[in-house]
Amino acid sequence: MSAARQKANKRISSLKSLLCVGLDSDPDKIPEVFFRAPDPVFAFNRSVIRATGGVAVAYKINTAFYEARGIPGLLDMEKTLEEIPAECLTIADAKRADIGNTSRKYAQAFFEHWSFDAVTVAPYMGFDSLEPFFSYSGKLVFVLCLTSNEGSRDFEEQRLENGRPLYESVLEKVTLWGKDGNAGVVVG
Repeated sequence: MSAARQKANKRISSLKSLLCVGLDSDPDKIPEVFFRAPDPVFAFNRSVIRATGGVAVAYKINTAFYEARGIPGLLDMEKTLEEIPAECLTIADAKRADIGNTSRKYAQAFFEHWSFDAVTVAPYMGFDSLEPFFSYSGKLVFVLCLTSNEGSRDFEEQRLENGRPLYESVLEKVTLWGKDGNAGVVVG
């Protein structure tokens, strides 16, 4: 079992909770009071983490909200990661996948540089695009399977020749790809 899964299981057992707090912090939507701070997004995130740290199992950071702001956004993400209690799982909601060399660099960035416990990935380029993420045995990889967006019907709900929807095939593949209990799926 991966170290990240053990960390999550321990926290779930301790809290009797499954709460994952999303930090999709959009400067256009955070309360005005936080703009008095030098780093409004980080100040908002810190307040959320302090309010939920005793009840949250995990924190999911949607990396696009930080990447879109360039260096200041990445610095906010870094400070936010440092603020999250060590016993909580950190998830990079990045939805990445690309050819092998590129995926290796994505995995290195999220797992080595940023030290996330988990990352979300997109399966449609096949296992070779996800293998670099799965090669980090101590980490978790959450594969998009059946998402809640309206456009999921365009692909995920399409029926294959065998009559099954594509998302069922993705789920089946993920059970084969995950080693040491390091695979999960995104549903919803």
